[in-house]
Amino acid sequence: AHKDIAFEFGMWISPEFKLYLIKEFQRLKEDENRRLSLAWDLNRTLSKLNYRIHTDAIKTHLIPAAVTPAQAAVTYANEADVLNVALFGLTAKQWRDANPTLEGNMREHATLEQLLVLANIESLNAEFIHMDLPQGDRLKQLNDIAIRQMKTLTAAPARFGLKE
Repeated sequence: AHKDIAFEFGMWISPEFKLYLIKEFQRLKEDENRRLSLAWDLNRTLSKLNYRIHTDAIKTHLIPAAVTPAQAAVTYANEADVLNVALFGLTAKQWRDANPTLEGNMREHATLEQLLVLANIESLNAEFIHMDLPQGDRLKQLNDIAIRQMKTLTAAPARFGLKE
């Protein structure tokens, strides 16, 4: 409602001033969207980099030397789903089944806050794997951490520069 009042006030001054206000507002919104997009891209990139750390830990500690590539792929997918369940509450398949019209995967539709938490828990899971923690224990700890971090990041997003 505030922008509407400002626009109408601008009209009271002059139609040209109202047009100027509208164009400036649009420019500011575009600027804000561009900054948020850059932050999303950065966090998505961090998640992709942490993916390498995560897959190296899986390869080193969870995949025996004498397995087929198909068997290894199942292990990688299971570990990716540990992260998905810890953060999103769904496996990749459950998300795809629930969102058949969306293209890409659940991570590509994640919020900025979710991507940041994903990068964090992916790195932590790699460390937990190095420590030989059982998958169930890792899932519980990662879920607790994800909930705590999401609460912090969504409680005051502007405080962290995540939202304007």
